[in-house]
Amino acid sequence: MDDTSAEGPANGPIDVEALKQKYQQEREKRMLANGREQYRVVDAGHAAEFLEDPHAQGIQRDPRTQDVEVLVIGGGFGGMLTAVRLQEAGIDDILIVDRAGDFGGTWYWNRYPGVQCDIESYIYVPLLEEIGKVPSRKYAAGGEILGYAQAIGRRFGLYDKALFETTVTAMVWNDADARWELSTSRGDKIRARFVCISPGPFPWPKLPGIEGIESFKGKSFHTSRWDYDYTGGEPGSDLLDKLGDKTVGVIGTGATGLQCIPVLGRNAKQLYVFQRTPSTVGVRDNQPTDPDFVASLKPGWQRERMDNFNATISGRPVDVDMVNDCWSRALSLLNGLSGDDPETIEKRQIADFQTLEDLRARVDAVIDDPETAKSLKPWYNLMCKRPGFHDEYLPTFNRPNVTLVDTEGNGIDRITENGVVANGREYPLDCLVYATGFEFMSQIDHRMGFDIIGRDGRKLSELWRSGYASLFGLHMHGFPNCFILGNAQQAITPNFTYLHMELSRHIAFIVAQAKARGIRAMEATPAATAAWVDKVMAFGPTRQRLQKDCTPSYINNEGQVTDLDIRNGFYLGGATAYNQMLAEWRADETMPGLEIR
Repeated sequence: MDDTSAEGPANGPIDVEALKQKYQQEREKRMLANGREQYRVVDAGHAAEFLEDPHAQGIQRDPRTQDVEVLVIGGGFGGMLTAVRLQEAGIDDILIVDRAGDFGGTWYWNRYPGVQCDIESYIYVPLLEEIGKVPSRKYAAGGEILGYAQAIGRRFGLYDKALFETTVTAMVWNDADARWELSTSRGDKIRARFVCISPGPFPWPKLPGIEGIESFKGKSFHTSRWDYDYTGGEPGSDLLDKLGDKTVGVIGTGATGLQCIPVLGRNAKQLYVFQRTPSTVGVRDNQPTDPDFVASLKPGWQRERMDNFNATISGRPVDVDMVNDCWSRALSLLNGLSGDDPETIEKRQIADFQTLEDLRARVDAVIDDPETAKSLKPWYNLMCKRPGFHDEYLPTFNRPNVTLVDTEGNGIDRITENGVVANGREYPLDCLVYATGFEFMSQIDHRMGFDIIGRDGRKLSELWRSGYASLFGLHMHGFPNCFILGNAQQAITPNFTYLHMELSRHIAFIVAQAKARGIRAMEATPAATAAWVDKVMAFGPTRQRLQKDCTPSYINNEGQVTDLDIRNGFYLGGATAYNQMLAEWRADETMPGLEIR
Protein backbone atom coordinates (compact mmCIF):
# COMPACT_ATOMS: atom_id res chain seq x y z
CA MET A 1 0.00 0.00 0.00
CA ASP A 2 1.39 3.41 -0.97
CA ASP A 3 -0.62 5.52 1.48
CA THR A 4 1.16 5.82 4.85
CA SER A 5 -2.03 6.79 6.66
CA ALA A 6 -5.14 4.76 7.38
CA GLU A 7 -8.46 5.39 9.00
CA GLY A 8 -8.58 4.45 12.69
CA PRO A 9 -11.96 3.36 14.11
CA ALA A 10 -11.99 5.83 16.99
CA ASN A 11 -9.15 8.27 16.45
CA GLY A 12 -9.28 9.27 12.82
CA PRO A 13 -6.34 8.72 10.46
CA ILE A 14 -3.23 6.97 11.74
CA ASP A 15 0.31 7.50 10.52
CA VAL A 16 1.43 3.99 9.60
CA GLU A 17 5.10 4.81 9.03
CA ALA A 18 5.34 6.80 12.27
CA LEU A 19 3.84 3.90 14.21
CA LYS A 20 6.25 1.44 12.63
CA GLN A 21 9.16 3.62 13.71
CA LYS A 22 7.76 4.07 17.20
CA TYR A 23 7.27 0.32 17.64
CA GLN A 24 10.83 -0.33 16.50
CA GLN A 25 12.25 2.30 18.89
CA GLU A 26 10.35 0.83 21.83
CA ARG A 27 11.49 -2.68 20.89
CA GLU A 28 15.15 -1.68 20.75
CA LYS A 29 14.94 -0.21 24.27
CA ARG A 30 14.05 -3.62 25.64
CA MET A 31 16.34 -5.91 23.66
CA LEU A 32 18.92 -7.75 25.75
CA ALA A 33 21.60 -10.00 24.32
CA ASN A 34 21.02 -12.77 26.87
CA GLY A 35 17.38 -13.46 25.91
CA ARG A 36 15.75 -15.92 28.33
CA GLU A 37 18.98 -16.11 30.29
CA GLN A 38 18.08 -12.77 31.89
CA TYR A 39 15.76 -14.75 34.20
CA ARG A 40 16.81 -16.93 37.11
CA VAL A 41 16.31 -20.66 37.21
CA VAL A 42 14.19 -21.62 40.21
CA ASP A 43 14.77 -25.16 41.42
CA ALA A 44 15.87 -27.10 44.47
CA GLY A 45 19.34 -25.58 44.26
CA HIS A 46 18.44 -22.01 43.34
CA ALA A 47 15.96 -19.76 45.17
CA ALA A 48 14.29 -22.90 46.52
CA GLU A 49 12.29 -20.85 49.03
CA PHE A 50 10.16 -19.66 46.12
CA LEU A 51 9.07 -23.28 45.46
CA GLU A 52 7.77 -24.09 48.93
CA ASP A 53 4.15 -25.24 48.92
CA PRO A 54 2.14 -23.07 51.33
CA HIS A 55 -0.93 -25.28 50.82
CA ALA A 56 0.71 -28.67 51.47
CA GLN A 57 -1.18 -30.92 53.87
CA GLY A 58 1.89 -32.87 54.94
CA ILE A 59 0.54 -36.15 53.58
CA GLN A 60 2.07 -39.17 55.29
CA ARG A 61 2.15 -42.57 53.56
CA ASP A 62 4.38 -45.57 52.96
CA PRO A 63 6.20 -46.06 49.64
CA ARG A 64 4.28 -48.00 47.01
CA THR A 65 5.32 -50.72 44.63
CA GLN A 66 2.67 -50.81 41.93
CA ASP A 67 2.09 -52.00 38.37
CA VAL A 68 -0.52 -50.03 36.42
CA GLU A 69 -1.86 -49.81 32.89
CA VAL A 70 -1.54 -46.01 32.67
CA LEU A 71 0.39 -43.56 34.82
CA VAL A 72 -0.67 -39.91 34.47
CA ILE A 73 1.86 -37.33 35.62
CA GLY A 74 0.15 -34.02 36.39
CA GLY A 75 -3.06 -33.21 38.23
CA GLY A 76 -4.08 -30.12 36.30
CA PHE A 77 -6.89 -30.08 33.75
CA GLY A 78 -4.74 -31.86 31.13
CA GLY A 79 -3.97 -34.81 33.40
CA MET A 80 -7.49 -34.92 34.82
CA LEU A 81 -9.10 -34.91 31.39
CA THR A 82 -6.81 -37.73 30.28
CA ALA A 83 -7.81 -39.83 33.30
CA VAL A 84 -11.51 -39.15 32.69
CA ARG A 85 -11.36 -40.02 28.99
CA LEU A 86 -9.38 -43.17 29.72
CA GLN A 87 -12.07 -44.31 32.14
CA GLU A 88 -14.75 -43.57 29.57
CA ALA A 89 -12.81 -45.77 27.12
CA GLY A 90 -12.83 -48.65 29.60
CA ILE A 91 -9.31 -48.14 31.00
CA ASP A 92 -9.68 -48.00 34.77
CA ASP A 93 -6.23 -49.12 35.95
CA ILE A 94 -4.89 -45.58 36.29
CA LEU A 95 -2.57 -43.81 38.74
CA ILE A 96 -2.12 -40.02 38.89
CA VAL A 97 0.99 -38.41 40.42
CA ASP A 98 1.38 -34.71 41.20
CA ARG A 99 3.80 -32.67 43.31
CA ALA A 100 0.94 -30.46 44.52
CA GLY A 101 -1.34 -31.36 47.41
CA ASP A 102 -4.54 -31.50 45.35
CA PHE A 103 -5.92 -31.33 41.84
CA GLY A 104 -6.01 -28.04 39.97
CA GLY A 105 -2.59 -27.51 38.38
CA THR A 106 -2.01 -23.79 37.96
CA TRP A 107 -5.16 -23.08 39.97
CA TYR A 108 -3.71 -24.95 42.92
CA TRP A 109 -0.64 -22.73 42.94
CA ASN A 110 -2.11 -19.39 41.86
CA ARG A 111 -4.17 -18.16 44.81
CA TYR A 112 -3.02 -14.55 44.81
CA PRO A 113 -5.65 -11.87 45.42
CA GLY A 114 -7.59 -10.97 42.29
CA VAL A 115 -6.65 -14.18 40.41
CA GLN A 116 -9.07 -14.84 37.59
CA CYS A 117 -9.29 -16.74 34.33
CA ASP A 118 -8.74 -14.52 31.28
CA ILE A 119 -10.67 -16.94 29.05
CA GLU A 120 -14.44 -17.15 29.38
CA SER A 121 -15.20 -19.66 32.15
CA TYR A 122 -17.96 -21.41 30.17
CA ILE A 123 -15.38 -22.59 27.62
CA TYR A 124 -12.32 -22.81 29.86
CA VAL A 125 -13.51 -24.98 32.75
CA PRO A 126 -13.86 -28.51 31.30
CA LEU A 127 -16.59 -31.09 31.81
CA LEU A 128 -19.22 -28.59 32.96
CA GLU A 129 -22.02 -30.67 31.48
CA GLU A 130 -20.72 -33.83 33.10
CA ILE A 131 -20.56 -32.32 36.59
CA GLY A 132 -23.78 -30.37 36.11
CA LYS A 133 -22.50 -26.90 37.01
CA VAL A 134 -22.05 -23.53 35.34
CA PRO A 135 -19.57 -20.91 36.67
CA SER A 136 -21.01 -18.01 38.61
CA ARG A 137 -19.43 -15.37 36.36
CA LYS A 138 -18.31 -15.03 32.76
CA TYR A 139 -14.71 -14.94 34.06
CA ALA A 140 -14.56 -17.01 37.22
CA ALA A 141 -12.19 -16.32 40.10
CA GLY A 142 -9.30 -18.72 40.66
CA GLY A 143 -10.78 -20.20 43.82
CA GLU A 144 -13.96 -21.16 41.99
CA ILE A 145 -11.95 -22.82 39.22
CA LEU A 146 -9.95 -24.76 41.81
CA GLY A 147 -13.28 -25.88 43.25
CA TYR A 148 -14.33 -27.16 39.84
CA ALA A 149 -11.11 -29.18 39.54
CA GLN A 150 -11.85 -30.74 42.91
CA ALA A 151 -15.46 -31.42 41.84
CA ILE A 152 -14.18 -33.24 38.74
CA GLY A 153 -11.88 -35.29 40.96
CA ARG A 154 -14.80 -36.32 43.16
CA ARG A 155 -17.26 -36.91 40.31
CA PHE A 156 -14.94 -39.29 38.45
CA GLY A 157 -13.32 -40.98 41.45
CA LEU A 158 -9.88 -39.57 40.71
CA TYR A 159 -8.90 -38.98 44.34
CA ASP A 160 -8.73 -42.73 44.87
CA LYS A 161 -6.23 -42.94 42.01
CA ALA A 162 -3.99 -40.02 43.01
CA LEU A 163 -0.66 -39.67 44.82
CA PHE A 164 -0.26 -36.03 45.86
CA GLU A 165 2.81 -34.24 47.22
CA THR A 166 4.79 -36.74 45.18
CA THR A 167 7.40 -35.95 42.52
CA VAL A 168 8.61 -38.33 39.83
CA THR A 169 12.40 -38.48 39.98
CA ALA A 170 13.22 -41.06 37.29
CA MET A 171 11.53 -42.67 34.30
CA VAL A 172 13.22 -45.45 32.32
CA TRP A 173 11.89 -47.69 29.53
CA ASN A 174 12.33 -51.44 30.03
CA ASP A 175 12.24 -52.81 26.50
CA ALA A 176 12.22 -56.47 27.53
CA ASP A 177 9.04 -56.02 29.60
CA ALA A 178 7.58 -53.17 27.51
CA ARG A 179 7.05 -51.15 30.67
CA TRP A 180 8.07 -47.77 31.99
CA GLU A 181 9.79 -47.96 35.38
CA LEU A 182 9.44 -44.87 37.55
CA SER A 183 10.75 -43.74 40.91
CA THR A 184 9.38 -40.94 43.07
CA SER A 185 10.47 -38.61 45.84
CA ARG A 186 8.62 -40.85 48.33
CA GLY A 187 10.44 -44.04 47.38
CA ASP A 188 7.65 -45.38 45.16
CA LYS A 189 8.51 -47.93 42.48
CA ILE A 190 5.89 -47.81 39.72
CA ARG A 191 5.73 -49.82 36.53
CA ALA A 192 3.37 -48.59 33.82
CA ARG A 193 2.50 -49.82 30.37
CA PHE A 194 1.66 -46.28 29.24
CA VAL A 195 2.70 -42.92 30.67
CA CYS A 196 0.82 -39.68 29.94
CA ILE A 197 2.66 -36.52 30.98
CA SER A 198 0.91 -33.19 31.37
CA PRO A 199 3.53 -30.77 32.73
CA GLY A 200 1.87 -27.63 31.38
CA PRO A 201 3.82 -24.96 29.49
CA PHE A 202 4.19 -22.79 32.64
CA PRO A 203 5.34 -25.16 35.41
CA TRP A 204 7.83 -23.14 37.47
CA PRO A 205 7.89 -19.61 38.88
CA LYS A 206 10.21 -17.24 37.04
CA LEU A 207 12.39 -14.66 38.77
CA PRO A 208 14.25 -11.79 37.13
CA GLY A 209 18.03 -11.96 37.18
CA ILE A 210 18.35 -8.69 39.08
CA GLU A 211 21.51 -7.92 41.03
CA GLY A 212 21.02 -8.21 44.78
CA ILE A 213 17.82 -10.22 44.73
CA GLU A 214 18.97 -12.23 47.78
CA SER A 215 19.95 -9.16 49.77
CA PHE A 216 16.46 -7.75 50.43
CA LYS A 217 15.71 -7.98 54.16
CA GLY A 218 11.99 -7.27 53.96
CA LYS A 219 9.30 -9.77 52.99
CA SER A 220 9.38 -11.09 49.42
CA PHE A 221 7.45 -13.80 47.59
CA HIS A 222 6.24 -14.84 44.14
CA THR A 223 2.54 -14.46 43.35
CA SER A 224 2.21 -18.23 42.92
CA ARG A 225 3.31 -18.63 46.56
CA TRP A 226 1.30 -15.77 48.04
CA ASP A 227 1.96 -15.26 51.77
CA TYR A 228 -1.42 -14.46 53.36
CA ASP A 229 0.14 -14.77 56.82
CA TYR A 230 2.04 -11.61 55.96
CA THR A 231 -0.54 -9.68 53.93
CA GLY A 232 -3.62 -10.76 55.83
CA GLY A 233 -6.74 -12.00 54.12
CA GLU A 234 -7.20 -15.36 52.46
CA PRO A 235 -7.65 -16.73 48.92
CA GLY A 236 -10.73 -15.17 47.35
CA SER A 237 -10.69 -12.13 49.64
CA ASP A 238 -9.92 -8.59 48.52
CA LEU A 239 -9.17 -7.46 52.09
CA LEU A 240 -5.45 -7.69 52.91
CA ASP A 241 -5.81 -6.25 56.39
CA LYS A 242 -2.13 -6.42 57.41
CA LEU A 243 -0.87 -4.11 54.63
CA GLY A 244 -2.40 -0.86 55.93
CA ASP A 245 0.96 0.30 57.32
CA LYS A 246 3.16 -1.33 54.67
CA THR A 247 4.98 0.00 51.61
CA VAL A 248 4.76 -2.64 48.88
CA GLY A 249 6.56 -3.00 45.58
CA VAL A 250 5.43 -5.13 42.64
CA ILE A 251 7.74 -6.25 39.84
CA GLY A 252 5.80 -7.38 36.77
CA THR A 253 2.89 -5.90 34.84
CA GLY A 254 1.75 -8.89 32.78
CA ALA A 255 -1.46 -10.85 33.26
CA THR A 256 -0.72 -11.60 36.93
CA GLY A 257 0.19 -8.01 37.72
CA LEU A 258 -3.01 -6.76 36.12
CA GLN A 259 -4.99 -8.88 38.57
CA CYS A 260 -3.15 -8.45 41.87
CA ILE A 261 -2.11 -4.79 41.59
CA PRO A 262 -5.66 -3.37 42.00
CA VAL A 263 -6.11 -5.37 45.24
CA LEU A 264 -2.72 -4.25 46.56
CA GLY A 265 -3.54 -0.66 45.63
CA ARG A 266 -6.69 -0.76 47.76
CA ASN A 267 -4.91 -2.20 50.80
CA ALA A 268 -1.29 -1.03 50.99
CA LYS A 269 -0.25 2.23 52.59
CA GLN A 270 1.91 2.84 49.52
CA LEU A 271 2.27 0.76 46.37
CA TYR A 272 5.09 1.10 43.83
CA VAL A 273 4.58 -0.71 40.52
CA PHE A 274 7.86 -1.26 38.66
CA GLN A 275 7.23 -1.51 34.93
CA ARG A 276 9.56 -2.51 32.13
CA THR A 277 6.92 -2.90 29.39
CA PRO A 278 3.24 -1.90 29.68
CA SER A 279 0.58 -4.47 28.91
CA THR A 280 -2.34 -4.04 26.59
CA VAL A 281 -5.39 -3.56 28.82
CA GLY A 282 -8.74 -4.15 27.15
CA VAL A 283 -12.18 -4.08 28.73
CA ARG A 284 -13.07 -7.22 30.70
CA ASP A 285 -16.72 -6.36 31.52
CA ASN A 286 -17.08 -9.36 33.79
CA GLN A 287 -20.71 -10.17 34.58
CA PRO A 288 -22.61 -12.64 36.77
CA THR A 289 -23.97 -15.63 34.89
CA ASP A 290 -27.47 -14.91 33.61
CA PRO A 291 -29.99 -17.55 34.82
CA ASP A 292 -31.76 -17.27 31.45
CA PHE A 293 -28.48 -18.22 29.76
CA VAL A 294 -28.19 -21.31 31.96
CA ALA A 295 -31.83 -22.26 31.27
CA SER A 296 -31.24 -22.01 27.51
CA LEU A 297 -28.34 -24.51 27.45
CA LYS A 298 -28.90 -27.77 25.59
CA PRO A 299 -26.84 -30.99 25.57
CA GLY A 300 -23.54 -30.47 23.78
CA TRP A 301 -23.54 -26.74 24.46
CA GLN A 302 -20.02 -26.53 25.89
CA ARG A 303 -18.25 -28.24 23.00
CA GLU A 304 -20.28 -26.14 20.56
CA ARG A 305 -19.26 -22.97 22.37
CA MET A 306 -15.60 -24.05 22.49
CA ASP A 307 -15.62 -24.81 18.76
CA ASN A 308 -17.31 -21.50 18.04
CA PHE A 309 -14.70 -19.53 20.00
CA ASN A 310 -11.83 -21.32 18.32
CA ALA A 311 -13.32 -20.78 14.86
CA THR A 312 -13.96 -17.11 15.64
CA ILE A 313 -10.44 -16.33 16.86
CA SER A 314 -9.04 -18.21 13.86
CA GLY A 315 -10.84 -15.80 11.55
CA ARG A 316 -13.20 -18.46 10.22
CA PRO A 317 -16.74 -17.34 9.34
CA VAL A 318 -19.36 -18.10 12.01
CA ASP A 319 -23.05 -17.19 12.15
CA VAL A 320 -22.70 -15.71 15.64
CA ASP A 321 -19.81 -15.00 17.99
CA MET A 322 -21.07 -16.86 21.07
CA VAL A 323 -18.36 -15.62 23.44
CA ASN A 324 -18.19 -12.07 22.06
CA ASP A 325 -15.32 -10.74 24.16
CA CYS A 326 -12.08 -8.88 23.51
CA TRP A 327 -10.31 -12.09 22.46
CA SER A 328 -12.87 -13.04 19.84
CA ARG A 329 -13.49 -9.55 18.50
CA ALA A 330 -9.81 -8.62 18.12
CA LEU A 331 -8.51 -11.94 16.82
CA SER A 332 -11.39 -12.52 14.41
CA LEU A 333 -10.45 -9.21 12.78
CA LEU A 334 -6.71 -9.89 12.65
CA ASN A 335 -6.80 -13.59 11.74
CA GLY A 336 -9.53 -12.98 9.19
CA LEU A 337 -6.81 -11.25 7.17
CA SER A 338 -4.80 -14.36 6.32
CA GLY A 339 -2.18 -14.68 3.64
CA ASP A 340 1.48 -13.81 3.10
CA ASP A 341 1.13 -11.53 0.11
CA PRO A 342 2.37 -7.98 0.77
CA GLU A 343 -1.06 -6.35 0.49
CA THR A 344 -2.67 -8.70 3.06
CA ILE A 345 0.29 -8.35 5.41
CA GLU A 346 -0.06 -4.57 5.28
CA LYS A 347 -3.84 -4.73 5.82
CA ARG A 348 -3.32 -6.91 8.87
CA GLN A 349 -0.72 -4.53 10.24
CA ILE A 350 -3.07 -1.57 9.83
CA ALA A 351 -5.86 -3.49 11.57
CA ASP A 352 -3.42 -4.22 14.42
CA PHE A 353 -2.43 -0.55 14.60
CA GLN A 354 -6.10 0.44 14.79
CA THR A 355 -6.75 -2.06 17.58
CA LEU A 356 -3.84 -0.70 19.62
CA GLU A 357 -4.83 2.91 18.92
CA ASP A 358 -8.14 2.16 20.61
CA LEU A 359 -6.38 0.60 23.60
CA ARG A 360 -4.04 3.58 23.90
CA ALA A 361 -7.03 5.91 23.69
CA ARG A 362 -8.57 3.99 26.59
CA VAL A 363 -5.48 4.76 28.69
CA ASP A 364 -5.92 8.50 28.03
CA ALA A 365 -9.60 8.28 28.88
CA VAL A 366 -9.04 6.52 32.21
CA ILE A 367 -5.76 7.90 33.61
CA ASP A 368 -5.81 11.37 35.19
CA ASP A 369 -2.08 12.15 35.07
CA PRO A 370 -0.75 12.65 31.50
CA GLU A 371 2.75 11.36 32.32
CA THR A 372 1.41 8.20 33.90
CA ALA A 373 -0.89 7.71 30.91
CA LYS A 374 2.06 8.09 28.57
CA SER A 375 3.97 5.38 30.44
CA LEU A 376 1.03 2.96 30.40
CA LYS A 377 0.60 2.98 26.62
CA PRO A 378 1.77 -0.19 24.82
CA TRP A 379 3.68 0.22 21.58
CA TYR A 380 3.72 -3.20 19.91
CA ASN A 381 1.40 -5.49 17.99
CA LEU A 382 -1.43 -7.09 19.94
CA MET A 383 -0.10 -10.66 19.98
CA CYS A 384 3.51 -9.77 20.79
CA LYS A 385 2.49 -10.38 24.41
CA ARG A 386 -0.53 -12.23 25.78
CA PRO A 387 -3.31 -9.60 25.62
CA GLY A 388 -4.56 -8.29 28.96
CA PHE A 389 -8.15 -7.43 29.92
CA HIS A 390 -9.12 -5.76 33.18
CA ASP A 391 -11.55 -3.12 34.37
CA GLU A 392 -9.76 -2.04 37.58
CA TYR A 393 -6.08 -2.07 36.64
CA LEU A 394 -5.83 1.32 34.91
CA PRO A 395 -8.00 3.20 37.46
CA THR A 396 -5.68 1.94 40.21
CA PHE A 397 -3.04 4.40 39.03
CA ASN A 398 -5.38 7.29 39.85
CA ARG A 399 -5.13 6.40 43.54
CA PRO A 400 -2.91 8.76 45.58
CA ASN A 401 -1.10 5.84 47.25
CA VAL A 402 -0.13 4.13 43.97
CA THR A 403 2.95 5.15 41.98
CA LEU A 404 4.00 3.78 38.60
CA VAL A 405 7.77 3.55 38.28
CA ASP A 406 8.37 3.36 34.53
CA THR A 407 11.89 2.11 33.82
CA GLU A 408 11.54 3.01 30.11
CA GLY A 409 12.35 -0.54 29.07
CA ASN A 410 15.57 -0.74 31.09
CA GLY A 411 14.21 -2.76 33.98
CA ILE A 412 15.27 -2.45 37.59
CA ASP A 413 18.85 -1.40 38.35
CA ARG A 414 19.30 -3.59 41.43
CA ILE A 415 17.72 -4.73 44.66
CA THR A 416 19.18 -3.68 47.99
CA GLU A 417 18.55 -4.83 51.55
CA ASN A 418 16.06 -1.96 51.90
CA GLY A 419 14.22 -2.00 48.59
CA VAL A 420 14.47 -1.51 44.83
CA VAL A 421 16.68 0.82 42.82
CA ALA A 422 15.13 1.97 39.54
CA ASN A 423 16.15 4.88 37.31
CA GLY A 424 18.93 5.58 39.81
CA ARG A 425 16.58 6.07 42.77
CA GLU A 426 16.07 3.74 45.71
CA TYR A 427 12.51 2.94 46.76
CA PRO A 428 12.43 1.63 50.37
CA LEU A 429 9.98 -1.24 50.76
CA ASP A 430 8.53 -3.44 53.48
CA CYS A 431 7.37 -6.08 50.99
CA LEU A 432 8.40 -7.02 47.46
CA VAL A 433 6.04 -9.09 45.28
CA TYR A 434 7.30 -10.83 42.15
CA ALA A 435 4.48 -10.92 39.59
CA THR A 436 6.99 -12.14 37.03
CA GLY A 437 5.10 -15.15 35.71
CA PHE A 438 6.43 -18.57 34.86
CA GLU A 439 9.07 -20.22 32.75
CA PHE A 440 7.61 -20.91 29.32
CA MET A 441 8.44 -24.05 27.34
CA SER A 442 11.79 -24.45 29.12
CA GLN A 443 13.99 -27.51 28.66
CA ILE A 444 11.86 -30.61 29.04
CA ASP A 445 13.88 -32.21 31.86
CA HIS A 446 13.81 -28.99 33.89
CA ARG A 447 10.13 -28.43 33.18
CA MET A 448 9.14 -31.90 34.35
CA GLY A 449 11.72 -32.13 37.12
CA PHE A 450 13.15 -35.38 35.73
CA ASP A 451 14.47 -36.79 32.48
CA ILE A 452 12.93 -39.58 30.41
CA ILE A 453 15.25 -42.41 29.43
CA GLY A 454 13.83 -44.16 26.40
CA ARG A 455 14.82 -47.14 24.29
CA ASP A 456 18.59 -47.76 24.06
CA GLY A 457 19.19 -45.31 26.91
CA ARG A 458 18.36 -42.17 24.96
CA LYS A 459 17.39 -39.11 27.00
CA LEU A 460 14.43 -37.04 25.90
CA SER A 461 16.29 -33.90 26.99
CA GLU A 462 18.93 -34.66 24.36
CA LEU A 463 16.26 -35.05 21.70
CA TRP A 464 14.78 -31.68 22.74
CA ARG A 465 18.07 -29.81 22.75
CA SER A 466 19.06 -30.96 19.29
CA GLY A 467 15.64 -30.11 17.89
CA TYR A 468 12.33 -31.64 18.89
CA ALA A 469 10.99 -34.44 16.69
CA SER A 470 7.54 -35.93 17.19
CA LEU A 471 4.30 -37.02 15.59
CA PHE A 472 1.59 -34.45 16.49
CA GLY A 473 3.75 -33.38 19.45
CA LEU A 474 2.50 -36.51 21.25
CA HIS A 475 4.68 -39.44 20.14
CA MET A 476 8.47 -39.60 19.98
CA HIS A 477 10.59 -42.17 18.17
CA GLY A 478 12.55 -44.15 20.76
CA PHE A 479 10.06 -43.40 23.56
CA PRO A 480 7.33 -46.04 23.24
CA ASN A 481 3.94 -45.82 24.94
CA CYS A 482 4.62 -42.25 26.11
CA PHE A 483 2.43 -39.22 25.47
CA ILE A 484 3.10 -35.59 26.36
CA LEU A 485 0.23 -33.07 26.49
CA GLY A 486 0.47 -29.30 26.17
CA ASN A 487 3.85 -29.63 24.56
CA ALA A 488 5.99 -28.48 21.68
CA GLN A 489 4.71 -29.12 18.14
CA GLN A 490 1.08 -29.20 19.25
CA ALA A 491 -1.48 -26.57 18.28
CA ILE A 492 -1.60 -23.28 20.12
CA THR A 493 -4.78 -21.57 21.23
CA PRO A 494 -5.51 -19.03 24.00
CA ASN A 495 -7.82 -21.65 25.53
CA PHE A 496 -5.43 -24.44 26.54
CA THR A 497 -8.33 -26.52 27.85
CA TYR A 498 -9.72 -26.79 24.34
CA LEU A 499 -6.52 -28.45 23.17
CA HIS A 500 -6.43 -30.74 26.22
CA MET A 501 -10.00 -31.86 25.51
CA GLU A 502 -8.95 -33.17 22.10
CA LEU A 503 -5.59 -34.58 23.15
CA SER A 504 -7.09 -36.52 26.06
CA ARG A 505 -9.73 -38.00 23.75
CA HIS A 506 -7.01 -38.96 21.26
CA ILE A 507 -4.81 -40.62 23.90
CA ALA A 508 -7.74 -42.59 25.31
CA PHE A 509 -8.55 -43.84 21.81
CA ILE A 510 -4.98 -45.04 21.26
CA VAL A 511 -4.68 -46.79 24.61
CA ALA A 512 -8.05 -48.51 24.12
CA GLN A 513 -7.00 -49.63 20.63
CA ALA A 514 -3.74 -51.00 22.00
CA LYS A 515 -5.64 -53.01 24.59
CA ALA A 516 -8.19 -54.31 22.07
CA ARG A 517 -5.57 -55.27 19.47
CA GLY A 518 -3.04 -56.70 21.89
CA ILE A 519 -0.42 -54.13 20.93
CA ARG A 520 2.64 -54.40 23.17
CA ALA A 521 4.37 -51.13 22.31
CA MET A 522 4.06 -48.29 19.85
CA GLU A 523 6.15 -45.28 18.93
CA ALA A 524 6.41 -42.77 16.11
CA THR A 525 8.38 -43.79 13.04
CA PRO A 526 11.35 -41.65 11.93
CA ALA A 527 9.54 -40.86 8.67
CA ALA A 528 6.40 -39.70 10.46
CA THR A 529 8.36 -37.49 12.84
CA ALA A 530 10.31 -35.94 9.98
CA ALA A 531 7.08 -35.20 8.12
CA TRP A 532 5.52 -33.57 11.19
CA VAL A 533 8.64 -31.47 11.84
CA ASP A 534 8.34 -30.23 8.25
CA LYS A 535 4.73 -29.18 8.92
CA VAL A 536 5.80 -27.26 12.02
CA MET A 537 8.76 -25.63 10.30
CA ALA A 538 6.61 -24.59 7.33
CA PHE A 539 5.28 -21.79 9.54
CA GLY A 540 8.80 -20.57 10.34
CA PRO A 541 8.82 -17.64 7.89
CA THR A 542 5.39 -16.50 9.14
CA ARG A 543 6.47 -16.60 12.77
CA GLN A 544 9.72 -14.81 11.99
CA ARG A 545 7.82 -12.12 10.16
CA LEU A 546 5.22 -11.65 12.90
CA GLN A 547 7.72 -11.61 15.75
CA LYS A 548 10.83 -9.95 14.38
CA ASP A 549 9.35 -6.55 15.19
CA CYS A 550 7.76 -7.60 18.49
CA THR A 551 8.76 -6.24 21.85
CA PRO A 552 10.70 -8.88 23.80
CA SER A 553 8.55 -11.36 25.74
CA TYR A 554 8.36 -15.06 26.56
CA ILE A 555 6.43 -15.56 23.31
CA ASN A 556 9.40 -14.71 21.09
CA ASN A 557 12.32 -15.83 23.28
CA GLU A 558 12.74 -12.25 24.49
CA GLY A 559 13.04 -11.00 20.91
CA GLN A 560 15.40 -13.67 19.59
CA VAL A 561 13.40 -16.24 17.62
CA THR A 562 15.64 -18.89 16.07
CA ASP A 563 14.94 -21.95 13.92
CA LEU A 564 15.31 -24.05 17.08
CA ASP A 565 12.63 -21.94 18.83
CA ILE A 566 10.30 -22.53 15.89
CA ARG A 567 11.00 -26.26 15.83
CA ASN A 568 10.61 -26.56 19.61
CA GLY A 569 7.54 -24.33 19.56
CA PHE A 570 3.90 -24.83 18.64
CA TYR A 571 2.23 -25.91 15.41
CA LEU A 572 0.82 -22.66 14.03
CA GLY A 573 -1.77 -24.10 11.67
CA GLY A 574 -4.49 -23.54 14.28
CA ALA A 575 -6.30 -25.80 16.73
CA THR A 576 -9.17 -26.44 14.31
CA ALA A 577 -6.85 -27.83 11.62
CA TYR A 578 -4.83 -29.74 14.21
CA ASN A 579 -7.92 -31.35 15.74
CA GLN A 580 -9.14 -32.31 12.28
CA MET A 581 -5.85 -34.07 11.56
CA LEU A 582 -6.17 -36.05 14.80
CA ALA A 583 -9.76 -36.99 13.93
CA GLU A 584 -8.72 -38.17 10.46
CA TRP A 585 -5.88 -40.17 11.98
CA ARG A 586 -8.30 -41.94 14.35
CA ALA A 587 -10.57 -42.76 11.41
CA ASP A 588 -7.67 -44.56 9.67
CA GLU A 589 -7.55 -48.04 11.21
CA THR A 590 -3.91 -48.53 10.20
CA MET A 591 -2.67 -46.06 12.86
CA PRO A 592 -0.38 -44.37 10.32
CA GLY A 593 2.98 -43.11 11.45
CA LEU A 594 3.27 -45.48 14.41
CA GLU A 595 5.65 -48.38 14.62
CA ILE A 596 3.65 -51.13 16.33
CA ARG A 597 5.10 -54.16 18.09
